Amino acid sequence: MKYLRALILSASLLCVASCSETTDLPTLQAGAVVLAFGDSITHGTGAGSGQNYPTLLGQATGWEIINAGIPGDTAQAARERIEPLLSRHRPDLVIVELGGNDFLRRRNPAEVKVDLEAILSRVAAAGVPAVLVSVPQFSVLRATMGALNDSPIYRELADERDLLLIPDLLSDILSREEWKADPVHPNAAGYQALASGIHAALQGAGIAP
Repeated sequence: MKYLRALILSASLLCVASCSETTDLPTLQAGAVVLAFGDSITHGTGAGSGQNYPTLLGQATGWEIINAGIPGDTAQAARERIEPLLSRHRPDLVIVELGGNDFLRRRNPAEVKVDLEAILSRVAAAGVPAVLVSVPQFSVLRATMGALNDSPIYRELADERDLLLIPDLLSDILSREEWKADPVHPNAAGYQALASGIHAALQGAGIAP
């Protein structure tokens, strides 16, 4: 079983890495400050202390990663907290993972896209590059079937703003029972897969060592 899980994880990471696009951003060396901006999935709900993806990604890269994940946060509410975080931490990179709680509240995806665009605009105005993590538009039926799909707004935003997108990873993790603590949160193994997938995508783009 462990061997099978390793094969599944390797295949998922290979897909993430192969789907990554190179960027003209320099490789961030150890000690770089990265802001992980998101909701409960960034925070690490569903796993123990130190098992969240920002901590694991920091261990893999040597970056100083600020975990700015708030359980229950929405893209709509997060618009108001991004600028103070940018001013306080002056990050070299921002990883944005938001929208899941908006979808659970049945908000119109077009409205969620507007909120995400406002966040990304404020990051860009601060002169900081951003990476966008796609989030599935939650469906009880598709979650039960193990077949969640990314909301299309993330690909639209990435194309419109010329951003590095990390697609399919979170949808894949939340479609696998062995990687979930509950229907909307990874467990410890899921967070390890999330951190490894983000790291692989950033390496493929030339951003991570």
